[in-house]
Amino acid sequence: MIALAVMAAGGFGAVARFVVDGAVRSRWPGVTPWGTFVINVTGSAVLGIVAGLVIFHAAPHGLQVIVGTGFCGGYTTFSTAGFETVRLAQKGERLRSAAYAVGTLAASVAACAVGTALAYVF
Repeated sequence: MIALAVMAAGGFGAVARFVVDGAVRSRWPGVTPWGTFVINVTGSAVLGIVAGLVIFHAAPHGLQVIVGTGFCGGYTTFSTAGFETVRLAQKGERLRSAAYAVGTLAASVAACAVGTALAYVF
């Protein structure tokens, strides 16, 4: 039963990624792939919240598996971030490429930490 829930959550995550990416790209078109950035940062925050709930409040392990692995696994897309980083560099946008790579990593780790802290507080 858990496996089916993980698969369904992964599907919902992929659909959410598609919707969020489209919404962000329509609002902020340009060279920098802000959609993927927003997706990875928000997904990291959700994962931090889930981890914090499991660690600090003994939330069911199934929550971690279904939301953390399923939804966040389908929603976040670090492989696309890597691809887009390389694509920026290939277009001659080397500084933007480096800033995007470092910024995505730093913002995602920070968002996860904030999510974990929020789960601890609440």
